[in-house]
Amino acid sequence: MKYGSSFAQFRAGAGNVWQEYVSHRFVTGMGDGTLPRAAFLYYLKQDYVFLIHFSRAWALAVTKADTVDEMRACTATLNALINEELKLHIELCGREGIDEATLFATQEAPQNLVYTRYVLDAGYSGDFLDMLAALAPCVLGYGEIGARLLAASHDAAYADWIETYGSEDYQQVCRDVGTLIDDAVLRRLGKQPTKSPRWAGLCQRFATATRLEAGFWQMGLNR
Repeated sequence: MKYGSSFAQFRAGAGNVWQEYVSHRFVTGMGDGTLPRAAFLYYLKQDYVFLIHFSRAWALAVTKADTVDEMRACTATLNALINEELKLHIELCGREGIDEATLFATQEAPQNLVYTRYVLDAGYSGDFLDMLAALAPCVLGYGEIGARLLAASHDAAYADWIETYGSEDYQQVCRDVGTLIDDAVLRRLGKQPTKSPRWAGLCQRFATATRLEAGFWQMGLNR
């Protein structure tokens, strides 16, 4: 997907780890409708809690930003998370008789705990680039998955999820985040970021977050 040059380089650097994430059995099961509903609902409840922490991470990114434009971009992504993605989870679970109070009280699975705290720690211990490298796999990976499943012949069982992440609105969020990352990298590392001593560490952060994303899908299957 065309979400910027930095993302493309991070993605390529992650190698097979990226494909394990975006082509996981959980993902293909949503596409063809074979994913057990119980696994999807378990994932949705965990992902609701994940998005609460993920929103806090984007709020932390605002404090790490160097410019007002960076702050605006982070705030826009935060708004999309709180007012759009959480809304999807509340609506889908509501149809199954699961209210928002129950969602909020969901006990975090270990995989959820490890991933969310990893992203937050990237912000607490690192700088703006560390945060973006850790945040990117979730935002941009869901965009890639949603666009691919939407373009294919997908089963109606998970159409709401697929159409949300494959929608033009969400794709624009991904393009905006890709631009934010490119601009932040250029501002801090210059026109040849791959030659910076920091580049390998940023790629490692991206790859680690990607690995944790794949683990999140597996958590849903294992439940």
